[in-house]
Amino acid sequence: MVLVTGGVSGIGAGISARFLEAGATVVACSRRAPAELPRHAERTVDYLSGDVRKAVECRSLIERVVAKHGRLDALVNNAGGSAEVPSADADPALTERIIQLNLTAPFFMSQAAYQVMHQQPTGGSIVNISSVSAVRASPWSAAYGAAKAGLVNLTESLAMEWGPKNIRVNALIVGLVATPNSLTHYGGSEGVARIGEMLPLRRMGEPQDVADACLFLCSPLAAYVSGAQLAVHGGGEKPIFLDLARRT
Repeated sequence: MVLVTGGVSGIGAGISARFLEAGATVVACSRRAPAELPRHAERTVDYLSGDVRKAVECRSLIERVVAKHGRLDALVNNAGGSAEVPSADADPALTERIIQLNLTAPFFMSQAAYQVMHQQPTGGSIVNISSVSAVRASPWSAAYGAAKAGLVNLTESLAMEWGPKNIRVNALIVGLVATPNSLTHYGGSEGVARIGEMLPLRRMGEPQDVADACLFLCSPLAAYVSGAQLAVHGGGEKPIFLDLARRT
């Protein structure tokens, strides 16, 4: 039984579909219902509406999942994101919403999940979707980068606190991923191709790449993996000074 926040579009939809493919029962939540739910073959995710920025709704989401399915084996804190905002002019209300969505929401969801998982003999697994913005400068999205960096620290702290209850907590450091939104953000298919060429694996990531990493961390194959930061970024972004130096 897997719950994926923001699990109906983009990377989240890929995660939901991958767990369905693996045979899991999947519940996906978001603030607004999509036109079409993620599916694999004849199986479709269960859908719940909820705002994970609010602690009371996080508790309600978990309670509704357990009421219907009896347990919660894995939580993927995927909901997140941010628009580009110049730091000097960033609206305080927008900054608070960015931090809420990318840091406090995963904390609230994890707290609610703990109440169920620590009572299960098998414990549970929590995967936090962080970003390369957590481990490098994040200009024009400073609040997002700071929140994702905080999420990495939160991951390590919860892993240490909750390990004795057999609850594993890990983070993915996700790089550039091609989604419908990224096509717009990076200038269409040509822009995506140009960005892909600068990466060591010569392509941007796909939602499936992130989904496979989530599946691994939630599986028995990762039974001794907790507090980890698994990089899913195709080898990382090449420092721009290397190309600049070669032009001189």
